[in-house]
Amino acid sequence: MYIPPAFEEGSLPLLHQTIRQARIAQLVTHGDAGLDATPLPLLLDASEGPHGTLYGHIARANPLWRTAIDGAALAIFMGPDAYVSPSWYPSKQRDGKVVPTWNYVTVHAHGPVEFFDDPDRLLAVVTRLTERHEAERAAPWAVADAPAAFVSAHLRHIVGIRLPIARLDGKRKMSQNRSAEDRAGVAAGLAASADPADRNTAAQMAPAASAPAPFPPPPLS
Repeated sequence: MYIPPAFEEGSLPLLHQTIRQARIAQLVTHGDAGLDATPLPLLLDASEGPHGTLYGHIARANPLWRTAIDGAALAIFMGPDAYVSPSWYPSKQRDGKVVPTWNYVTVHAHGPVEFFDDPDRLLAVVTRLTERHEAERAAPWAVADAPAAFVSAHLRHIVGIRLPIARLDGKRKMSQNRSAEDRAGVAAGLAASADPADRNTAAQMAPAASAPAPFPPPPLS
């Protein structure tokens, strides 16, 4: 990923925040059949390793877990993003020398992929993923709500994924390359939008000298 210095995000807590609040990741691998991209939710264990470790699962019918993967895998997480209209730049009124762009936050996690099918480990991953995504519901569902035999049968149809993160690349492109007045104009334009994704992006446009505000996770459907 190309990261100009102005947009580089190196804060581990903020990188982990983006990972945790992304609804789904793209796990990119390379094997005998070429590139493969697998969309799946991933769980971050920040206490495991210097950069953390990712956990998830795929269907046993997915041939990925039987594939010989070349080198490291790449998990891509997207944070808030929004289109930026040139009309929001005050500088447009002076010389018209402005063009559209896109503001966004993304994190790339690199590391080796490991697969496992131990029932206890699978149950732990499924339980933690469920707790993560049910946490804000008024009546959260728990894995234990289903009959144990039913859960055990379903566990036989999945394979676990573990990715110890060897490197994290973060990019936070929030108009840092524009003047303070243009940044303020973009933030105001996004904040006034009817689209929650635009307003979420506006909340990230803190001054470069301060940390961006934590962004709320999108509503779970």
